[in-house]
Amino acid sequence: MALRKLCPGVLPALALAFILGLLVAPASLAQENGARDFDWELGAWRTHVRVRAPLSEEAAWTEFEGGSVVHAFAEGRDNLVELRVSNNEGRIEGASLRLFNPQTRQWSLNFASMRDGVLTAPVYGAFEGGRGVFYGQDEADGRVVLVRFVISDVTSSSARFVQSYSADGGATWIDNWIAVDTRVED
Repeated sequence: MALRKLCPGVLPALALAFILGLLVAPASLAQENGARDFDWELGAWRTHVRVRAPLSEEAAWTEFEGGSVVHAFAEGRDNLVELRVSNNEGRIEGASLRLFNPQTRQWSLNFASMRDGVLTAPVYGAFEGGRGVFYGQDEADGRVVLVRFVISDVTSSSARFVQSYSADGGATWIDNWIAVDTRVED
């Protein structure tokens, strides 16, 4: 009460500053904690994919062309990627649900193929220095293996995505999915 009498305009000004700070903090905090790490990818992309059987360096690569669209939701904290690529032999259609955990400051990347509707095991990780690295476990050839997903060469108009498997606890990695995306200009 004494402070209010001595400085009548200070408390309302402090209250307003506090309220505005709360309104502004989430956006700036999201930038700092990683919740906006995929903002660069929102929109439409041309996608070139090379894929081969996991854990087989001798397997032939098959190439696909098509596109992907990345949509934000949950006030921009999470996103969904719709992928459609094809070649003369077939197509790959799927969705990748990316969810940000503010407590761990990590993303989970969850992919489902539209061919069978099965959601694969997620990979978890974060971006550092413009490069995203995500790890998890998956099944290949009937056994549990490690999977690594790396997002690199990120610019406002292109990016590279590489998925690799390891059957020896991460000592060696064999790439089985390489995608290069180029932004579709409006």
